[in-house]
Formats: sequence, structure tokens, C-alpha cells
Amino acid sequence: MTVTIKPTAQVDDAAEVGEGTTVWELAQIREGARLGSGCIVGRGAYVGPGVRIGDRVKLQNHALVYEPAELADGVFVGPAAVLTNDYFPRAVTPDGVLKRGGDWEPVAVRVGEGASLGARSVCVAPVRVGRWALVAAGAVVTRDVPDFALVAGVPARRIGWVGRAGVRLVERADDPGLWECPETGALHREKDGTLVELL
Repeated sequence: MTVTIKPTAQVDDAAEVGEGTTVWELAQIREGARLGSGCIVGRGAYVGPGVRIGDRVKLQNHALVYEPAELADGVFVGPAAVLTNDYFPRAVTPDGVLKRGGDWEPVAVRVGEGASLGARSVCVAPVRVGRWALVAAGAVVTRDVPDFALVAGVPARRIGWVGRAGVRLVERADDPGLWECPETGALHREKDGTLVELL
């Protein structure tokens, strides 16, 4: 396998890009960023300094992943989605002086294995999106998202559960709290606002 970097992409020499990863036109990967193997970085996407991205991650066109974000294996970031990094954003200090890199402390968005962030969704740091969770298109995530949660709205709220296939789970009528994936048949148990897979 090889790394494919399109001619108009900008990949800093101090960035690490894993085998089999493709970086498309006009994408920018900054210094110290680390991408795993088999990733796809879409046209115009941005990966900030020091960002950590696992294997088989897809960043769709114009996705913006600001440092110090961490994306686990198999994460999907939809077109024009944004992972912010400043809880109190200001261009200037209270005295009106332009802020520079050392004038604020970046905070992270962390996205768990297999999770998906829909098109134009925004994750307002600091926040964690759980494993295999699904953030709906246009949602604004302002608090942590549990594993397997389906969240939507502004601000995002849980409206259901999803399985590894991304399909909305259905609660079994004969066993409340037992959720089944209509696509794979996988079973999950809900208890106290969390969902766990049954093996």
C-alpha cells in the first residue's frame, strides 16, 4: 500500500500519514498531526496540528478537525462538519489586543470508535462522542454523547439508539430495555441511560 496525496493538498513534513491513506485536493494536514492507515481525507478538509486520527477514518469534503481532537478507528466525519477547540472563543483579549497561540488553551473533541458525525454537524469542545454513536446532520453537540446514541437538534439530544450498522434500533415489545438492530439482529441492553452490546 502507498500514501496518495493529490498535488494541491498541503501535508506538512512533520505530519504522519499512514499506509493506504488518500489526501484529496486542497486538503490541509498540519504539523504533528497523525493519521492512521486506510484513511480518506476529502477535498478541502482541514486537520489541525497534533490531531490524532485512527485507522480507516473518513473525513468528507470541507470537514474541519481542530487540534487537539482525537478520532478513534473507523470514525466518519461528514461534509462541512466542524470539531471546535475553544470553549470561550475571542479574537482579542479584554484589552483589545489580538490573541495569539499562547493566549488561550485549546480543548479537545474526542470521538470514539465507529462513531459518525453527520453533514454540517458541530461538536463544541470539550466534548466526547461515544463509540458507534450517530450525530445527525446539522446537530450541535454541546455535551457528551453516550455509546450507540442517536442525537439530533440544536443543542443535540438523544432521540434513539443505533447499532454498529448505523441503523436505528428497535425496542423489543416482549422485553423492555432490550434493543435489536433490524439489519444485523444484534441485541443491546439499556440500563440507566446507557446501552451495552450483548455478546
